[in-house]
Amino acid sequence: MPIKPSYIKNLGEELLETYGDRFSGNFEENKHVVMNVAVINSKRVRNRVAGYISRKINRRRR
Repeated sequence: MPIKPSYIKNLGEELLETYGDRFSGNFEENKHVVMNVAVINSKRVRNRVAGYISRKINRRRR
């Protein structure tokens, strides 16, 4: 698994802290939530943040 850049982790952590109740373990849903709550111009960065959040939530459940 590749190491995520710190800006992806920092943004993901900040969004989870602020909007944690809106996120789920589903990547597709998280993509839309990230698009609505954060101003990210790059689709790639948005998807990476959504993926990071999805992984983080799914790991907590185990």
